[in-house]
Amino acid sequence: MEISLDMIKDKVECLQAYDFQELERAIDDRISMNKALLLRVKLVHHQVTFDPVRNKMLYSAVVHFAMA
Repeated sequence: MEISLDMIKDKVECLQAYDFQELERAIDDRISMNKALLLRVKLVHHQVTFDPVRNKMLYSAVVHFAMA
């Protein structure tokens, strides 16, 4: 068995929530977790759309982390 310890240079995470503050908390949590991997936020894309099934707004974000 061979173990390979490669460094993560880029990472993309997708998050979504039905409350904007909940999405913001999730992004903050991911930022703290990725600091341990020495990754910093490079880019954030966000979007909001209406979910007709739940009759609520759905907030989503794509966060791109990269080595500092």
